Amino acid sequence: MPRLSEVITALENLWPAERAESWDAVGTVVGDPDQEVTRVLFAVDPVQEIVDEAVKLGADLLVTHHPLYLRGTTTVAATHFKGRVVHTLIKNDIALHVAHTNADTADPGVSDALAAALDLRVTGPLVPDPTDPEGRRGLGRVCALDSPLTVREFAARAAERLPATAQGIRVAGDPEAVVRTVAVSGGSGDSLFDHVRAAGVDAFLTADLRHHPAAEFLADRAHSPLALLDAAHWATEWPWCELAASQLDEISDRHGWDLRVHVSKTVTDPWTAHAASTTSDPLGAPN
Repeated sequence: MPRLSEVITALENLWPAERAESWDAVGTVVGDPDQEVTRVLFAVDPVQEIVDEAVKLGADLLVTHHPLYLRGTTTVAATHFKGRVVHTLIKNDIALHVAHTNADTADPGVSDALAAALDLRVTGPLVPDPTDPEGRRGLGRVCALDSPLTVREFAARAAERLPATAQGIRVAGDPEAVVRTVAVSGGSGDSLFDHVRAAGVDAFLTADLRHHPAAEFLADRAHSPLALLDAAHWATEWPWCELAASQLDEISDRHGWDLRVHVSKTVTDPWTAHAASTTSDPLGAPN
């Protein structure tokens, strides 16, 4: 069985820490480099529910996309939920490793997994990494559909292919417009609107779209109109867990490690219910 340090080296080769954004907090959070690793669990969020799942599974290593301590801390006391996570991990000899923005821009990365889940053909990064001479790394992906769909049909595909959440898929724009090219970005994406315009795509699928940036983007008639599709943050990033697990599986086979690699199917999206709006007058707001 490999030691944790060996597995972490393999993960760092996939997602080098130096490629993370300067504000990010990636890498190993908890773990003894000399401990043996036999079972690994991948998940989006390092929350107590996922840590309890890792304990029940008998995992030695938990790999998550989101950091546990993004802004640092002065305490890991178990009186706080993040402290309880740390205590649970250490008591059960479970290491925690984080790959966040370094996994977003990787080749393949988070948006490649999102595109694959939606059956899209990737043609290149939305925001290329200038340090990549091959032009494959970067944030987001520009994609093509094999056959055109309406915005309504593409939204239905996204709702069917992505993990189910209370939010589902929100759409802004003409539902009957034809979509041939799409930009996708796992996680929060409204900071990428300028790049989406420059890409000349028909639609942009991402998460966490806010009212004012989305409204201003759609109101800018100086550019060709395109549709916005807003999915749940967790749902757009979960496909990466399956991609990452398959990458580690391949490394394990190559090295003869015989790791048992799992992907958590626990939904950690914070929204738990959705009530559709109803009104007798669809053109007017209630008094």
